[in-house]
Amino acid sequence: MGKLIPIIFLVAALTGGFFQRSQASVVYRAGEGWSSESEEEGVVESTASAQLRKAQDLEQTGDTKGALGAYRGLVRKYPTSGVAPKSLLKVGELYEKSGDYEKAFDAYGKYLTVYPKAEDFDKAVESQFNIAKRFLEGERRRLFGVKTFSSMEKAQKMFEEIVKNAPYSKYAPLAQFNLGQAFEKQQKYTEAVTAYQTVTQKYPADSLAVDAQYQVGYVYLIQCRESNDPAARTKARDAFEDFIARYPNSEKVAQAKEDLKSLSGNETKSVMTVAKFYDKRKNYKAAVIYYNQVIKEQPGTPDSDEAKNRIEELKNLVGEDALRPGPERTETGERARLNRKLQAKVDTAARPDYVGPPVVVPDEVAPKKPKVRTAPGDTGPTGPVPPVEPALPQ
Repeated sequence: MGKLIPIIFLVAALTGGFFQRSQASVVYRAGEGWSSESEEEGVVESTASAQLRKAQDLEQTGDTKGALGAYRGLVRKYPTSGVAPKSLLKVGELYEKSGDYEKAFDAYGKYLTVYPKAEDFDKAVESQFNIAKRFLEGERRRLFGVKTFSSMEKAQKMFEEIVKNAPYSKYAPLAQFNLGQAFEKQQKYTEAVTAYQTVTQKYPADSLAVDAQYQVGYVYLIQCRESNDPAARTKARDAFEDFIARYPNSEKVAQAKEDLKSLSGNETKSVMTVAKFYDKRKNYKAAVIYYNQVIKEQPGTPDSDEAKNRIEELKNLVGEDALRPGPERTETGERARLNRKLQAKVDTAARPDYVGPPVVVPDEVAPKKPKVRTAPGDTGPTGPVPPVEPALPQ
């Protein structure tokens, strides 16, 4: 029952608004939206200056609705007069003051397109930007004068309009960056990356270019964490490395390095699991290849130290010659089937996003059977073993 109360209230408010509006004809005007005749300007004075005085007097007495109608009437009847631009700006300001941010945004937008050379151009852009930021931060949209729900898509369209109408204003880089934020909050990652890249390409001298380059890597990092997509991991790494190279003095360099470590850490965790799988299976040549990969990608880490120690143990156990590249053997029959099943489990457990109990690899999974020698190349959790083993550490 509690959930129905807001819905009932909304329906009542909308219904009341409908009947109230039905008493006067409803019109739509570009840059102003829908309005009833009761909100119109009424009688327009014979000169622009007289109409301006009328609008100002209404505003000073606190009649915001009347002042709005008077300013709008001036703009409609005297669009080329010297006071028309400021009157249109006043329309936006009064809508904004009354909390009708979408109509205010439209009024400022009309100012930018109709009077692009007017003296308050930058002020109108700033006002539009501040309204767009409101929607980015959760401002709710209005339906028949009633606030209903927030819209990130509305914020997106607002920032797009600012960039389109004022591409070289001081707020253009900010609008372009926040466009990326709006896409990111909608999980439109491809569009977000494009928006951030546009900041770095179109406004490279702006301080926001630094943050935009970092955000490119961050968006790919989020994609990687959500989908474990190898392509996203590679793009994230490239973006962070590019960021560090281009902006070595940025305060975000430390964070970018940590992000890179997290990317490599997830990969190395998987590689280490595969190395141990082959080690357990006594496929020491394959195990050494993957241990070497851990050493190469994560120097100085506990995993790297563990890999080095295990390689030394294997050298002492079977000798270096036994660890060098050479023909591999394969298995057939029931043992091979069980091994493939086990390999699949290890492959799943090796994923960075795996949640579950560890896979226990037994020393033997089935009675030994005679094995036949085949062509080089073995299969395992990650595909064929590389044909050339990396050099063993000294």
